[in-house]
Amino acid sequence: MATKTAQPADEALGYEQARDELIDVVRRLEAGGTSLEESLALWERGEELAKVCRRWLDGARARLDAALAEEGEEAEGTGETEGADEE
Repeated sequence: MATKTAQPADEALGYEQARDELIDVVRRLEAGGTSLEESLALWERGEELAKVCRRWLDGARARLDAALAEEGEEAEGTGETEGADEE
């Protein structure tokens, strides 16, 4: 019987797609009823999918950090400071 575990987790896989497949893998593992070999294949697929999700999340974090840093640099350049009181 062919399973989703044969699909490679690659860079082209989107975050939501990887997350949804990972949820499916976890459900199948928790449900039990699979052979040891299939359980190991599911576990390995889950690890690959988790890495894909982590790369997407790390990339999003880096983009947010860069945007916040840029925003902070622009505020410094205009003389604005966060939390400064004007009297």
